[in-house]
Amino acid sequence: MCHESKQSHVYRYDEGKCRVVTSSKEELMVSVGLYVHLQAKPGREDDIGAFLTGALPLVEAEPATRAWFAIRLSESEFGIFDVFPDHEGRLAHLDGPVAAALLERADDLLEAPPDIRTIDVLAFKL
Repeated sequence: MCHESKQSHVYRYDEGKCRVVTSSKEELMVSVGLYVHLQAKPGREDDIGAFLTGALPLVEAEPATRAWFAIRLSESEFGIFDVFPDHEGRLAHLDGPVAAALLERADDLLEAPPDIRTIDVLAFKL
């Protein structure tokens, strides 16, 4: 359930979504996301790590990407987790430069195509 935070954020439940209203009245919300699982080809683990690290400036330029995480699950497994305010924001990200670059390099870097899963956000803290 939404609540008021000690950090000058007011959380309210509206239209099935938990919204955050900051002290500047700016609304931040997330309702959908993506989880992408990546399996590196042997010997390409460092290249995937570098690719993900280098993608951060591109993601920072996407206004609808509210949070983005590049993660390492094991020596050869990586992931991307990101969240968006709505379906349109998620589609914009999937049509953006990071997804295009990843798909362009997938045959070179990955054992299998990226496993891209769409998710619904049930609760969050940003």
